[in-house]
Formats: sequence, C-alpha cells, structure tokens
Amino acid sequence: MSENEKNRRPLAVRNSRWAQAFAKKLAQRNTPTPNQISLLSIVFALLGAVLLAFLPNTFGLILTALLIQLRLLCNLFDGMVAVEGGKKTANGALYNEIPDRVADSVLILALGFAVGLAWLGWLGALLAAITAYIRVLGGSLGLEQRFSGPMAKQQRMAVLTAACLFGAFEWLQWQSQYALFLALLTIVLGSLLTCVLRTHQISTELAQQGRSQ
Repeated sequence: MSENEKNRRPLAVRNSRWAQAFAKKLAQRNTPTPNQISLLSIVFALLGAVLLAFLPNTFGLILTALLIQLRLLCNLFDGMVAVEGGKKTANGALYNEIPDRVADSVLILALGFAVGLAWLGWLGALLAAITAYIRVLGGSLGLEQRFSGPMAKQQRMAVLTAACLFGAFEWLQWQSQYALFLALLTIVLGSLLTCVLRTHQISTELAQQGRSQ
C-alpha cells in the first residue's frame, strides 16, 4: 500500500461500480475539477446548516438530510477524481482538508442553534475539528493517519442525517426536537472520546517506536 493510500480515509463505497463509473465520467470532463468539487461540499453544507438552524421543521429537516448526503458525495468524488482520475493537484491536500472542517463546523453549529443550545454546538464543532487535528498530527509525526471513531466524520454525518430524518417525523407528530438534541449530545461525547482514543493510539505508537530504536 502506498503512502497516499495509507493516509486516505477508508471508504467501502469507493470500490462500488456506480461510484467508480460516475467518478470516471467526472474525470473525463474539464470541469468540475477535484478542488471545485471540494468547494461545492461547503455550498451544500451551508445550505443544510441554514435550513437546520432556521427551519428545523419536517420540510427543512428532510432537505437538510439530503444536503448532508450531497456534501458527503462531494467528499467522495473529489478524491476519486483526483486520485483514480489522475487529476491530483499540488494544493489538493488543502482543498481536501479545509472544506471538510468548514462543512463539519457549520452543520454542527447549526444543530446547536436548532435545539437552542448554541454553546453545545460550538463545543461539538470544536471537538470535531480537534479529531481531525489529532489525525493529521499523527501523520506529521510519521505515523499512519487514523480515521477511527467512534465519532469520525462519517459517523458524525450519519448521526446527523438520521437525526434529521427522525426529527422530521418527530416534528410532524409532536413538534418536539428530542432527536436533534440526542444527536448533538452523541456527537459531542463521541467526538470527545474519539479525541482521547486517537491521542492514546498515537502515544502508544510513538512509545513503541522509541523502544524499538
């Protein structure tokens, strides 16, 4: 396995026929470029965040769930077009990381505003960013980047998508937001645990390297 492959988020969907076929079609076109696809993920995330924060009803939550999935598809295809499609750029790593952090932050912040707990949304966004920081820190120390959970990006967005869909039904029936609150609490606690576990794993690997030298 190459160094680039080791430091790439493992996604089973990347090997699916439909994803490979669509990525191939995108790669054959001049636009959108991988970097443009990365930036498009921010657009979808911002639209979803606005709906989540200001229209957390049945209609708004269903649309938010759809926009979250579109954001994740952008995150999938930017890498596939760049790597498998042979369109990797020198600054691609920046476009791969920064839009992810922006998209995560605005969606989790919006979740906090939706349930009237903005401070908890800020905390969730901060912890989500720290999970990525710890992953990249491990890579900067010469270790394989760890994308493990229990609340990595994919798990955070899965929890948020499920909460939006359950929340849409909940709002239709009872005009309450317990699903959204539980999702926010799960993301905050899960991200905190992820930070602790990733830091412990990095520390353990560094200690093992020290003993082997």
